[in-house]
Amino acid sequence: MKLIFATNNNNKIAEIKTALTDGLEIITIKEAGIEIEIEEPYNTLEENAREKATVILNLKNQNCFSEDTGLEVIALNGAPGVRSARYAGDEADNKKNIALLLKNMEGIEQRDAQFKTVICLLLNSEEYLFTGICKGKINDIEQGNMGFGYDAVFTPEGAYKTFAEMTMEEKNKYSHRKKALEKLINFLNEYNG
Repeated sequence: MKLIFATNNNNKIAEIKTALTDGLEIITIKEAGIEIEIEEPYNTLEENAREKATVILNLKNQNCFSEDTGLEVIALNGAPGVRSARYAGDEADNKKNIALLLKNMEGIEQRDAQFKTVICLLLNSEEYLFTGICKGKINDIEQGNMGFGYDAVFTPEGAYKTFAEMTMEEKNKYSHRKKALEKLINFLNEYNG
């Protein structure tokens, strides 16, 4: 089966492709001949994932999926959440987002957080949602130089390293994105439509 993955984020593409199983081919929107940035205008991960997949379906009329991911920090009432990529402003990068997060966490002992990924699959005119969650803690300082986003300040439950200190294989043992992808793959393996 071939699916278009509705993202321009090369880090997410690499992460998804390392977790694929045989029989499923993922092509990027660039490989599908689409050169656009898709807006994420909504207040939930589910709505943003749906929007990205719907845009691609309308352009190519091919089965596709997309995902949206947010870091939810309990002490910050779930922030940055759906605005994780733009936490420090629309033009922010990973460094600025992490700097703002660490500033907002100064003096806070309750460091519990979770990454949440929602995948929206549009398959033969039907919509399916799959969620993956990775619980962990926010560190006081950045550690590691692999990964992306908030990986350098997030240590998953049961681990002694941040995501940014892990290889892709190590990260996939905990990854929210991998958990959501596994649900997607299990669904596709059983799909009879």
